[in-house]
Amino acid sequence: MTKTNAIRLLEQAKVPYDTINYEYDENDLSLSHIAEMNGLQTDRIYKTLVTITSDDEIVVVLVGGTKGFVPKKLAALLGCKKVDMLPLAQLQATTGYIRGGCCPLGMKKKFRTLIDQTAINETHIYVNAGQRGLLFGCAPDALLELCGAEYADIC
Repeated sequence: MTKTNAIRLLEQAKVPYDTINYEYDENDLSLSHIAEMNGLQTDRIYKTLVTITSDDEIVVVLVGGTKGFVPKKLAALLGCKKVDMLPLAQLQATTGYIRGGCCPLGMKKKFRTLIDQTAINETHIYVNAGQRGLLFGCAPDALLELCGAEYADIC
């Protein structure tokens, strides 16, 4: 098994986890495609999205399934005027990850991280493990603690 920085962090923290390898398809990056290929519910796979506020703060948000965050809602929560996705050209330099392989663990710096509150109702969620074609699954509370994240109503 490939050990990414995220997997190493899970192991160091003794967080129980499992991994899923999937075929990365540049033409179909949808979570429904990944879920279908692996017998998972789409809502249990959480996308790692990197945003930037009007105050130039980087905020990582995790949203489940086919949901997306609501920029105005997130901006109000963060107390700023506006929130946008971090430009793709800045993603790797900012986080150390590339599109399709972005993980909330093991980024170059520790950023404020918000997990959509729908994860509270799950016993096990999946996120990208730090490379294209690899997910890890664990309890949402364990991920929250390891990321230093907080649950928030962002969708």
